[in-house]
Amino acid sequence: MIAKTAAAGGPTLLPEVLAFTSSLALDRALIREDLVGSLAHLTMLSRRGIVPQEQARAIRDGLVSIWDAAQSGDLQLPDEEDVHMAVESLLTAKLGPAAGALHAARSRNDQVALDLRLYVREQCAEIFSALSRLIGALVERAEVESGTILPSYTHRQRAQPISLSYLLAAYGAMFTRDVDSFGFVLSQTDASPLGVGAIAGTSLPIDRQLVRELLAFGRLTANGLDTVGDRDFALDYAYAASRLLVHTSRVATDFVDFSTSEFGFVRLDGAIACGSSMMPQKRNPDLFELVRGKAGAGIGNLVTLLVDMKGLPGGYNRDQQEDRAPILATGPLVRGVLDILQLGLSRVTFDKMRCLAAVEQDATQATDVAEALVQQGLPFRTAYQLAGTLVRACQDARVPLAHVTTEMAQAIDPRLNDEVLQAARVRGAVARKTSPGGTGPDSVREQLEALRESVTRAKERAESIPRLSTLFAQLREAPL
Repeated sequence: MIAKTAAAGGPTLLPEVLAFTSSLALDRALIREDLVGSLAHLTMLSRRGIVPQEQARAIRDGLVSIWDAAQSGDLQLPDEEDVHMAVESLLTAKLGPAAGALHAARSRNDQVALDLRLYVREQCAEIFSALSRLIGALVERAEVESGTILPSYTHRQRAQPISLSYLLAAYGAMFTRDVDSFGFVLSQTDASPLGVGAIAGTSLPIDRQLVRELLAFGRLTANGLDTVGDRDFALDYAYAASRLLVHTSRVATDFVDFSTSEFGFVRLDGAIACGSSMMPQKRNPDLFELVRGKAGAGIGNLVTLLVDMKGLPGGYNRDQQEDRAPILATGPLVRGVLDILQLGLSRVTFDKMRCLAAVEQDATQATDVAEALVQQGLPFRTAYQLAGTLVRACQDARVPLAHVTTEMAQAIDPRLNDEVLQAARVRGAVARKTSPGGTGPDSVREQLEALRESVTRAKERAESIPRLSTLFAQLREAPL
């Protein structure tokens, strides 16, 4: 072992201690980030004359061979405390003591800070791409569903009639905020920590700006003591992920409800509906239930990180090794949920007649009747009370508000004339909503256009992020 024997000159760790303290089982997932960071650091050391060029070239060849083995699936990492020392151990086996030159002016403290920032940045690129696909799919579906009318809900009670396009645009609006949220994560991650060493910098003549440029970061971290103890970027990442998963959970809950016999708004394609081991008639929305359930894991990742960091003193502390599990689990979780939600939504069919009937058999247009009275000069509260009287009369007579007759309405109040009653017609009620952000056709078209812009923004952000494979390809050919 390098970390606690050959490097430090101390006794060999007890196997039980090594097993307890090792993070290798988890952070082997950071092997690509570690190799990219090492290549950038090595390039800087060589250009600054800290490591001779021939020695640097041999170390680079060793790093490239490890990358190639990792890419082919043939890499076997030795038992070390972490991925950083495992890489150094492999290099030492190839090159002997000369491999140790790579660690000049570098600590595992700033090394892991770099690896995690590179990892989060890479995951942001994947999440931006997944969000762009999901929002784009919502827009495409909304464009063909403008004629589908269904109830909206407050308190899970029928509220007002809306178009399905409007509902899908509402989902898109949530995910657009997630695009912006991960944009903030990206901005917080965009600082190169390498070169601050263990906590206080180095006396060697390094060039942190060169490393920053090689790794395509926008700026340097400002203070070494803060840098090695900082996981705020990871907290921002976990928060953005947990909030996104709350959004997917809310969408999934709608479709769990909509697919029930009680709602009956959607039918699940047989390719996504799950059956029962005992009840042959069941057609269960397991996909959407699991989308909802997996939000708990994302929230748990955030809480784990918060509790891990709470109360730590300044600088690096080994407690921070516990950040690996939640950070590494978050990206695959989010991407998996986004992809399966997009798939699930593409395999549901809305029952247009059932949706329309749910509106027409109720009194969801009552507000529109009241507003039509306001347009004729009544104070809103007076109009509200008059519309309420009409609704109660309809309920007593078992007549849906959409089918109330002029005679019945005017028996209640002469002001309930034909023009006002037009607002009680379901499609008319939807079309009357002319305010921005509403369910009216013009407003929905504007909302969909804004969503298309967010799709473009998400794609552009994904494409703007320097990817690890590209950086490695550049660094393996960079002059030393």
